[in-house]
Amino acid sequence: MFSLDLKNALASTDELPCSDDTPVDNEDQNFLPNVLLFLLNLIWANRMDWFFGVDMAIYHTTGVNPRVPVVPDAFLSVGVERKKGGKSRNSYAVWEENEVVPILTLELVSHVPGGEYDDKMAIYRQLGVLYYVIYNPEFWRRDQHQPFELYKLIDGNYQLQIGEPYWMPEVGLGIARYQATIGGIQQEALSWYDEHGDRYFTAEERAEQENIRAEQLADYLRSLGIDPDNLPSESID
Repeated sequence: MFSLDLKNALASTDELPCSDDTPVDNEDQNFLPNVLLFLLNLIWANRMDWFFGVDMAIYHTTGVNPRVPVVPDAFLSVGVERKKGGKSRNSYAVWEENEVVPILTLELVSHVPGGEYDDKMAIYRQLGVLYYVIYNPEFWRRDQHQPFELYKLIDGNYQLQIGEPYWMPEVGLGIARYQATIGGIQQEALSWYDEHGDRYFTAEERAEQENIRAEQLADYLRSLGIDPDNLPSESID
């Protein structure tokens, strides 16, 4: 915890860059975190105490300079305003969020290694991020790691956890890979899971399930000799 004088001297997020201006080198670095964000908007639609940032700067006081951010591909904070002061955030400064550190960070490894297994891991450890996920579907052999790794901060150090989906009780969600069809394109993606290990469906999948149920009901009515397209309407007295 830093002093009140230091806190008052820290810059506002209105003054700080929203990112580090480092371009992503593949589309999945933006696409896959946004899939998680859109899904979380469905799962926690009625909750206003969380924020999920994608390619957004996190400013903190545990590094060499509070003006130098760390920029994960995605992060989740719980216990903060969904919209800070009713407005969208430009960046995330821990000192403006009642000292709430992200509970989870996500890094997607790309063509050029970005220190995901060393430098960034050290930053997140020092910051106190409880869960750190590294997703590396293409270059895991090059990096001598697994395609999906989840680390938990235990006694001040990250320990690799086993199991997929992995349930995170402090978050109230599980996370894992799955074979997805998103926008008509099949690919591996990440998803949230419930405590029973069941995957949460996307909006697209929910609509498809509704269509299937509607068609099953229509088939059942036809089996009874009822035309589902010409159902009698109730008269209103």
